[in-house]
Amino acid sequence: MPTPSQPDNRTSPPASDHRVYEASGRMAPQLGLAALSGLLLYFSSPGSGGHGLLAWFCLVPLLLAIRDLSWRRATLLGLLAGLIYYLPLLHWITVVLGEYGGVAPAVALLALLLLALYMALYPALFAALLIFLTPWGVEQGSGRCRRGCKPATVLWAAPLIWVGLDLLRGWLFTGFPWLDIAYSQYQSPLLIQAADLVGHHGISFVIVLTNTLLALLLSRSGLRQKTGSGPAASWLRRPVTYRLLLPAILPIVALPLYGFISLELTSRTTAPRTITVSVIQGNIPQEEKWDYAHQAATVERYLELSRQAESARPELIIWPETALPFFPLEHELFSRLLAFSEEQEGCLLVGAPHREEQGKGQAAAPDLYYNSALLLASGRLIDTYHKQHLVPFGEYIPLRRLLPFFAPVVETLGDFTPGPGPVLLDCRQRLLGVLICYEAIFPELARQMTVNGAELLVNITNDAWFGPTNAPHQHLAMAVLRAVENRRSLARSANTGISALIGPDGRIMEAGGLFVADQWTADLPLPRPTSRLTLFTLGGHLFAPLCLLLLIAGIIWRIYVSIPGFK
Repeated sequence: MPTPSQPDNRTSPPASDHRVYEASGRMAPQLGLAALSGLLLYFSSPGSGGHGLLAWFCLVPLLLAIRDLSWRRATLLGLLAGLIYYLPLLHWITVVLGEYGGVAPAVALLALLLLALYMALYPALFAALLIFLTPWGVEQGSGRCRRGCKPATVLWAAPLIWVGLDLLRGWLFTGFPWLDIAYSQYQSPLLIQAADLVGHHGISFVIVLTNTLLALLLSRSGLRQKTGSGPAASWLRRPVTYRLLLPAILPIVALPLYGFISLELTSRTTAPRTITVSVIQGNIPQEEKWDYAHQAATVERYLELSRQAESARPELIIWPETALPFFPLEHELFSRLLAFSEEQEGCLLVGAPHREEQGKGQAAAPDLYYNSALLLASGRLIDTYHKQHLVPFGEYIPLRRLLPFFAPVVETLGDFTPGPGPVLLDCRQRLLGVLICYEAIFPELARQMTVNGAELLVNITNDAWFGPTNAPHQHLAMAVLRAVENRRSLARSANTGISALIGPDGRIMEAGGLFVADQWTADLPLPRPTSRLTLFTLGGHLFAPLCLLLLIAGIIWRIYVSIPGFK
C-alpha cells in the first residue's frame, strides 16, 4: 500500500499523459460535429433534397468542433467536413467520365475522390487559418480565453477567410468555383438581391458571418457554465456581447431588408422594354447525340419545338449548346435552319461545334475547333461567339502527356480552342451576352459582357452529360446569381434541362423539368436606356479580392508576431 508521501502512480498518470488522454477522448464528438457540418452543407445545396436555409447554421458544428484545438487538428476536421460535403455533391463526375466519357469506372471513381479531396482542402484551410489567425478557443484547463483570442476577431475573420478561399478556388488551375455556399439561396429571392452590390461572394460572407455568430454565442454559453468565477467568468460578464452582436447583426438584417426593398421596387416598376424569348429543350440522349444516323431527327425535333413556340411570336429562339451535332457550315442540314430563320421575324441562336481550317499541305497548322453559338436571322448567319473558358478534362486535356487515360473524353470532336473574348451578338439591336455551359459559373465573364453592353444574358448548355444527378440543379442555381449580380434577364436553354427564363431580380419566370422535350416562352425585361450598371458590375466585384488580400496580410502579420526570431 502506498503511504501518503508516496502517491500511487498506477492511477495517476503524468500530467502530459493525462492531457493526451483527455484530448483523444474529446476527438470522437469533434469528429461527429465535423461530419454533421459536412452533411448540413450538402443538404443545403440545390438538388440534394434538403433546403437552402440549412446553410445559415451548417458551419456551426464545425466551428464548435475546432474550438480549443491546434491548427493541425482543426485542419483534419475541416478536411473531414469537406469530404463528406463534396463526395455526394460532385458524384456526377463519375457519370460524366464513366458513362459518357469512355473512362473506366475505377478511373472515374478515382477522379471523384481526387476532385473531392482537392475541394475539401478549402474547408480544411478555413479551419486551420481560423485557429492560426485568431486563435479561436480557450486554454486547456484554465477556462481562460486563449492569448490573442478576441470574439470580434473570430467573428469577422471567419467569413473573410471563407470568401478569400472561395475566390482562390475560382482562380487556381483555371478555376473551379462550383457551388459556393451563396448558391444555396437561389430559390430565396429575398436573400440574393444584395448580389448586385458585392456579388454572390457578399451573400457567402453574410452566411458565414451568421454561422460564426451562432457558434460564438453557443460557445460563450458553454464557457459560462464551466467557469463560474475567475478571469474567464469576468471576461464573459463584460458587455462585450452587445459590442459583438450589433456590428454583426447589421449586415445580417440588412440582407433581407435590401432584398425586400429591391423586390418591391421591381414589382411596382413596369419594364419599359422587353424581349419575347423562347427556350427550346430537345432532350436528345447523350448516347444518340453524336450518332450520324440521328442527326436529321435531332434537327427536326428542334425545328418542330420552335414552330410550337411561334404562337407567342418570339423575338429570339434559343437552342442549347451543341444542339447541332455537326459542323454546321460544312453540313447540308444547316440549310434547313437558314430557311427556318428566313420565315421568322426574330433571331435564332443555336449551339454547335465549329471548325476553322488553317490551310492545306504539310506546313499547314492543325485545324481549330470551337464550342460556339451561332446567331441566325433573315436566312443568314449574323455572327458567332466562341466559348472562352473551356472545361478541363471535358473540352481539353491539361497535361495530356501525363494524363493520357482522360483522352477518350474529348475524342469525339478533339480538343477545343478558347474563343478570343467576350463578343456580343446583335439580335435586331438587342445585344446578347452568351455564356456557354461552364461559363455561367464564372461571375467575371457575365460581368465583362454586361460592361461591354449586353442587355440580355443567355446561357446555353448540354447537361445531358450529368445524367439524372443533382448537377443540373446546381448549374441552374449559379446562373440565377449571374442575373442578379448584373441586373440582366437571363435565358437558359439546356438540352435535357433545366431550361429557364429568369428575370433580373433572379426570380424564375418559366422553367422546365429534367428529361422532357418542350419549349417555354416569356417576356424578359431589358434594361432602360438610361439604366446604370450595378455596383457589382462597376466595382463591387472587387469585394472578394479584397477579402483575399486581407487574408494574405493577416497571415503575414501573424507569422511576423508569432514566430520567435522572425523579427
